[in-house]
Amino acid sequence: MSAIVSRRALRFAQDRWTATGVRWPCQWCSSVLPSQRFQSTASPLKLEVDGKSYLPDAWTNVPQSILSLIPHRLHLQPAHPVSLTRELIESRFPSPTYIHHNDLSPIVTVAQNFDSLGFPPDHPGRNRSDTYYINKDTVLRTHTSAHEADIFRQNASEGYTISADVYRRDAVDRSHYPVFHQMEGARMWDRRKVPGGDVAKAVWDDFANMPKHDLQVEDPNPTVHPERNPLQAEHHSIEEVEAVAAHLKRSLEGVVVELFSRAKQAAATANSSDPAPDEQPLRVRWVEAYFPFTSPSWELEVFWQGDWLEILGCGVTKQDLYINAGIPNHIGWAFGVGLERVAMLLFSIPDIRLFWSRDSRFLSQFTTISNINRFKSFSKHPACYKDVAFWLRSSSSSAGGGLRSNAQDFHENDVMEIVREIAGDSVEDVRLVDEFQHPVSGRKSLCYRINYRSLERTLRNEEANELHES
Repeated sequence: MSAIVSRRALRFAQDRWTATGVRWPCQWCSSVLPSQRFQSTASPLKLEVDGKSYLPDAWTNVPQSILSLIPHRLHLQPAHPVSLTRELIESRFPSPTYIHHNDLSPIVTVAQNFDSLGFPPDHPGRNRSDTYYINKDTVLRTHTSAHEADIFRQNASEGYTISADVYRRDAVDRSHYPVFHQMEGARMWDRRKVPGGDVAKAVWDDFANMPKHDLQVEDPNPTVHPERNPLQAEHHSIEEVEAVAAHLKRSLEGVVVELFSRAKQAAATANSSDPAPDEQPLRVRWVEAYFPFTSPSWELEVFWQGDWLEILGCGVTKQDLYINAGIPNHIGWAFGVGLERVAMLLFSIPDIRLFWSRDSRFLSQFTTISNINRFKSFSKHPACYKDVAFWLRSSSSSAGGGLRSNAQDFHENDVMEIVREIAGDSVEDVRLVDEFQHPVSGRKSLCYRINYRSLERTLRNEEANELHES
């Protein structure tokens, strides 16, 4: 395979066409930015996004195909599996303790998305290869935490959840999509308002009133560890963190009970002819983790269908976030979860593209949170593979995508963006299958394999060729 692809790549260096003669010029061989491949050479005077006007600049890299997805807001569509998943999780965080924020604008400032959370200036998440920039000061949020500081500053409740669509340039495969949905939640206690200023006792009192469960919980590590999971010793006592951590873990274990007991019921209904349904209790385990916004931090994993699956991340909120938001007397916890990831497990949905389907054969399978059904596949269509290869510029970085907006940089997400812009959801996945470095010039060529497969009908080879030659 390596020799075949290399010979093709050598040929492309001469005619600048792709595999099988496809006219797909290699823009990394020119001075054109990959993100400009599908934009007019004359930048628009204004960019209309979600009803507002923005001035584009050299940082602008968001294509129209992504902007067109903003109005969909799957997490708010009735009877949609993403929305149903949101409702189930929200049910474990009742008002008035928790306020649910579900309709916040996806357009945020760089300060909101990065600076307010302490992202360093050289953090890779700021790169144009990872983030959709409307202009140098404005982005499509990459996480729900972009609103965290604002909500802390409002200080309108003891707790909250945020559910929202988020945007990232990412791989093309069955579990990644450039638009997905996150949910985060937080709970806080104000030292000035708890009786006697004793936060630990107030949290334990709240903990005593929380619903119990019959999960099998594995939690072998201490709450804090000086190297692996440090205490914020300048702000919190160990007694306070022990109490906050217990409240956090019991809260999220309740979410697991809500979600996976329903998933087990749906599986039992789907396999009603099975004489030996699974009666084993649910098992979860807490794993030490690192997140920039919390310390100590954990991931929650669930043992599901024979494997441990990571469900969410959480921890004790970094005190700097409260201080910067003007509420330095608060202490609390926060968590974040990907709604599609949970929905794929809950409803047995095999491909993330299905969430964007308008096909009634998909949408009609879901109704309410009281009636969780496993997804029934309505079609299995054959794959159609096509290869594309190209040379990188001799001065390109194979990592690329830096903050300098260097037109010569290459990043794999540029390939993914081009494929998505041309073929949309007709592509199931894209993967690097070969690379070659010329022994004399040192230049590098890459070969990617594109798997064309529609979720809703058989894609003819002629149609795949037409997309591939666009």
